[in-house]
Amino acid sequence: MDFAFDARTEELRTKLLAFMDEHVYPAQPVLREQHALLDSPWEVPQVVEDLKAEARRQGLWNLFLPDAEHGAGLTNLQYAPLAEITGRAPQLAPTALNCAAPDTGNMEVLAQFGDEQQKKQWLEPLLAGEIRSAFAMTEPEVASSDATNIETRIERDGDSYVITGRKWYISGAMNPNCKIFIVMGKTDPDNEDVRRQQSMILVPRDTPGLTVKRAMTVYGYEDHWHGGHAEVVFDQVRVPASNLIGEEGGGFAIAQARLGPGRIHHCMRLIGMAERAIELMCKRAVSRTAFGKPLAQQGVVHEWIADARVAVEQLRLLVLKTAWLMDTVGNRGAHTEIQAIKIATPRTVVDIIDRAVQLHGAGGVSQDFPLAELWASARTLMLADGPDEVHQRSLARRELKRYL
Repeated sequence: MDFAFDARTEELRTKLLAFMDEHVYPAQPVLREQHALLDSPWEVPQVVEDLKAEARRQGLWNLFLPDAEHGAGLTNLQYAPLAEITGRAPQLAPTALNCAAPDTGNMEVLAQFGDEQQKKQWLEPLLAGEIRSAFAMTEPEVASSDATNIETRIERDGDSYVITGRKWYISGAMNPNCKIFIVMGKTDPDNEDVRRQQSMILVPRDTPGLTVKRAMTVYGYEDHWHGGHAEVVFDQVRVPASNLIGEEGGGFAIAQARLGPGRIHHCMRLIGMAERAIELMCKRAVSRTAFGKPLAQQGVVHEWIADARVAVEQLRLLVLKTAWLMDTVGNRGAHTEIQAIKIATPRTVVDIIDRAVQLHGAGGVSQDFPLAELWASARTLMLADGPDEVHQRSLARRELKRYL
């Protein structure tokens, strides 16, 4: 395994670091100023569109997609250090590069499983950054950590499908530019193979019966920058049968194909969030005095900073190993490592950000620093794409198999 940056990665990394310094970081206060002047909290401030235009002009666009036909054609190993950089400003940078969830996963689904008409109608405008999308899987009435529990129905009726159900924490759905939902539900609830009961279908936002009922907060945040998280009701929503993605019963397999890359992308960005927290921690430590000496001379602060650095270096190596395996033996071959990074990265980064909050005192929980928002985002990722305990269960069972 060789994790050295190749020439293309180094070139893109240099460009991206400059883009962050020259455009993204200066845009952060502008984002809040423009947002305060909008009529709706869910409107997209102009600075976001300006950043997208500049990123595309510089060739910093769709870096996440390994399919050279649709994306930048980077491997996971090449994309990892770039995603990490965007994690330093997660409210703006991923969106600016058209590399933000849930659009990334939805574009991967359409690129891999969509037919030509679905690609033309929905993938092309997503790749161009003209529209946004949502992925509707999680439900409030069942334990969605087990995807086979999903109760939303997708029933065939002639040349249409009719969708009935209720979803929540549907990322991006509050964004007025979210034009398409990929919905997971059951087409065959009586199938003995519980992993063949589900299907995925495309539902345009303006379809009658689809209601975005309310915004859901995440630790008190509405996450305006990413289009929020919504509760969505599907009440006899009728769409053409041609909107089905792939085949009936293929939804569970598509979800697994979608979530593998999504999990590593989250972990890549989380490392960037941790690096930002360490940077802020160090700046705070050398600039503040307590009990007659700088915080940087306090023993406990030394421990926090040293432990954070060790943890980040360990996580980065594990994420890079996972990316290398996904590139060389595929997602199935990297299954253990994908689960390992999904367990280890969010919980470790939450701890690092929490120490940074502590070091900042009251400022750490305020809007004057990004730490509280970073903490809420990182903590949520201990649930998103499968809670820690599900991955621990699966990983432990795989380990135990070797001894049975």
